Amino acid sequence: MREVAVVGGGATRAGRREANWKDLVQEAGKTMFEDVPNLSLKDVDSLFVGAAEPERFAFFTHVAPMVAEYLGITPRKVVSRTELACASGQAAIRYAWACVATGISDVAVAFGVEKMYMPDMAEAQTNMACVLDREWDGINSMSAPPFFAMTAQRHMLQFGTTKEQMALVSVKNHHYSTMNPLAHFQKEFTVEDVLKSLLVSPPLNLLDCCAMSDGAAGVILAPAEDVRKYTDTPMYIIGTGQAVVGNVMNNLANLTEWIPLQTAAEEAWKTAKITKDDVNIAELHDCFTISEIMEYEALGWCNKGEGGKFIEEGQSYIGGKVAVNPRGGLLGCGHPIGATGVYQALDLLQQFRGEVPRGRHVANAEIAIAHNLSGAANAHSIMVYSRSLRSWK
Repeated sequence: MREVAVVGGGATRAGRREANWKDLVQEAGKTMFEDVPNLSLKDVDSLFVGAAEPERFAFFTHVAPMVAEYLGITPRKVVSRTELACASGQAAIRYAWACVATGISDVAVAFGVEKMYMPDMAEAQTNMACVLDREWDGINSMSAPPFFAMTAQRHMLQFGTTKEQMALVSVKNHHYSTMNPLAHFQKEFTVEDVLKSLLVSPPLNLLDCCAMSDGAAGVILAPAEDVRKYTDTPMYIIGTGQAVVGNVMNNLANLTEWIPLQTAAEEAWKTAKITKDDVNIAELHDCFTISEIMEYEALGWCNKGEGGKFIEEGQSYIGGKVAVNPRGGLLGCGHPIGATGVYQALDLLQQFRGEVPRGRHVANAEIAIAHNLSGAANAHSIMVYSRSLRSWK
């Protein structure tokens, strides 16, 4: 197995874009290749495209060859689309990493794209329900907001978590997103703003929920021994973990204890040869405010049931125990589902390079993770990134 690094990347701004699916691909691709000027398009031998639902949102299938064409590359080793709902982008990175690590590929692009705004938003919302098992959960209206609302209700009942504590997650992440030019939202909110926003599914208000967004992002992976051809500031992939338990909601392990996240984290720490306390930055999947609170607990940064207290004490801000979502998270940046995991990786690369604004820069960070969940929080994926290879292997 070869060591693998991310040598560059680029992205569009996420949001409600006039650009179509192909436009997003080209916009992100241009910034990605401009970030690695020493790379020739001919060097790219593999392409992995994270795209969750292009068939329904953009009426395209067979999208990996289309992306290759619009990027101007001709993959000759591997070309593939990856689909894992909200973790589709991270899946693209994982597969690209695996192919470069094993020598199947020498230079691979991991790309994510989703065009989610449609003329009829009722259709867009119906599309999102395709993630579920329609005959079981769909018939009971268990799309994402009701499921995470049910999870929040249970967490509040068991542990005393409050709406105010959940609102703090939104306040924090929107604060950081105002300093991210790629973010969907560029506005600060208060706890009161969150609590007074439109009620979506009790106890979740509109500002407790991430937005459907348009966007695309790409990163370029190469063997560690070749990175100096392309950049002086690589980001190394040093570990990964993934797990799934069940699919339909009655087969989930536990509503308020995400067992597959714990399993994925154990594997990630093991493969990276680190502990949870070595992590300086965590890009977590805050699709809803309760998600981030539960992720603090599952990753072991606080005791079970104390996630609300963890944010209340400021432990997930820059300067706390671990800087969580200094990019702005899904709440602040939006969630173009096929691309989110790639946006996370790109921002971590820029954090290590010191290219993000001072107000959200985590100084001297060495280790970072990106986490995505998918489905009814039944599948969890983690990538571990490092500024360097020293001492971590």
